[in-house]
Amino acid sequence: MVGKDEERLNRQLDRIEQELPDGLGGCIRWLREPSSRWVRIPAGLFLIVGGIFSILPVLGLWMLPLGLLLLAQDLPFLRRPMRRGLLWAERRWVRWKRSRRRQAS
Repeated sequence: MVGKDEERLNRQLDRIEQELPDGLGGCIRWLREPSSRWVRIPAGLFLIVGGIFSILPVLGLWMLPLGLLLLAQDLPFLRRPMRRGLLWAERRWVRWKRSRRRQAS
């Protein structure tokens, strides 16, 4: 049975996938499939560790939320905080885009 938090997180991730280029969206779609669990978990852990070492070149803080988002597919206690984080980021993004449009006018 799919929980309410999992449903909501999946809806948000579906919306994000639609905004991404086809290749990247397809990769994320594949990672979210249940059969990709054995790739998703190590990739999520790798991204979290990379985010912790963000002082090194190439590695950055962007890796930390991405890793947590991958792990949230398999760890129910991460779903609600990640869903809230995605909502917050989406609202900020929309607000930023609106302010850019106003400045351009």
